[in-house]
Amino acid sequence: MQTFTVKTRSRVEMLDITSRVADAVRAEGVDEGLAVIFVPHTTAGVTINENADPDVTRDILAETSKIVPFDDAYHHSEGNSAAHIKSCLFGPSLTVLVSGGRPVLGTWQAIYFCEFDGPRTRQVHVRAQ
Repeated sequence: MQTFTVKTRSRVEMLDITSRVADAVRAEGVDEGLAVIFVPHTTAGVTINENADPDVTRDILAETSKIVPFDDAYHHSEGNSAAHIKSCLFGPSLTVLVSGGRPVLGTWQAIYFCEFDGPRTRQVHVRAQ
C-alpha cells in the first residue's frame, strides 16, 4: 500500500490528486488490475469528476453547501456535522481500473480529494493489485 499526505487550505475544497494516485499505482508495480483509493477520515471524501473547467468543482462545493449547510441546528457538539454528512455523500473510497500501469480515466476525468472540514493535513491510501 502507498500513502501520501494532502494539505488542504480551506474549509471546503476539492484537490486534484490524479497524478499522485498514478505515482502510487506505479510504485505498487501493477500493470493491469484495480486500484483502491481510500481516505481514512470521517469529514473528507474522494470522487471522480471533470478536470477541464475549475468552475465544475466550485459548483459542486457550492451546491453541496446549499444541500447540507454548515449551520442547521445539528446536535453533534464539535460543530462539523455538515462535514460528516458531506463525507457520507461522497464516500471514503474509489476503485479504478488500472491499465498500462496507470489509472483508467476518461478524457476530462480526474480523481479529487474532497475536504469538508479543513484546513487539515490528511492521508490518502492507494492499493493496486
